[in-house]
Amino acid sequence: MSRFALPAAILAGLLASTVGLTAQRAPVTPQTGLSPDILALACAPTGAHAQPASSLRVTGGQDAFTRRNYGPGDLVTINAGTSNGIRVGQEFFVRRTQTDRDYEISGVVPMIVHTAGWVRVWAVEDDMSLVTVTHACDAIEVGDYLDPFALPDAVVPNPNKPKAERDNYARVMAGVDLRSTFGRGDFFTINRGTQDGITPGAQFVVYRDKKEAKNFLFELGEAVAVKVGDGVSTLQVTLSRDAFREGDYVAARK
Repeated sequence: MSRFALPAAILAGLLASTVGLTAQRAPVTPQTGLSPDILALACAPTGAHAQPASSLRVTGGQDAFTRRNYGPGDLVTINAGTSNGIRVGQEFFVRRTQTDRDYEISGVVPMIVHTAGWVRVWAVEDDMSLVTVTHACDAIEVGDYLDPFALPDAVVPNPNKPKAERDNYARVMAGVDLRSTFGRGDFFTINRGTQDGITPGAQFVVYRDKKEAKNFLFELGEAVAVKVGDGVSTLQVTLSRDAFREGDYVAARK
């Protein structure tokens, strides 16, 4: 069998179900019982200081023409199969990194990890597989990488709200698609993580320095930690008196 050919039974079924269409599609299995909060959390951005180690990549699709973007129900190829331990029914997150071309990734300025959606393995050969897009946070693109799939747990904010810690401020960093302004419900990243004692559910106050002599920082609003990495965490805005901007100060309630 050619490495580029689908098994005959699968190909026949695909063609029979897509008469008159230019793209082959698979049935979409709905993610039942998932609240909007969990879906939003699963799609929320994270940060990283190094490129992902995953070698699993989206390599194309089952279409009569070349496409680079895919959505729910589309059949997409990945560069791994049974020889890599891939099996039918497995699920994976699909992600990509996003960086500002003006900054070099470092311990100070991380890249944003954008979750484009997740997929389920539908058919497998030795070194290639077909997956179907089961949920899209955004368009899935050729070159995106795959991560093991596990839905996040709901984050319960710490009900205690002690005073915000002074003189140890984190900074508001970018969000998904390198967004730099945020309002209530939005997700953004900060340059603090587990190494700084941050845990999911931790509460924060966000301030702005208006650069006025002999004046206090202006209290913009509040946020809660929903995803925590070693040196980067994702926060969700819970209260906003004005838009948060990249560079604003973030103080943990401790």
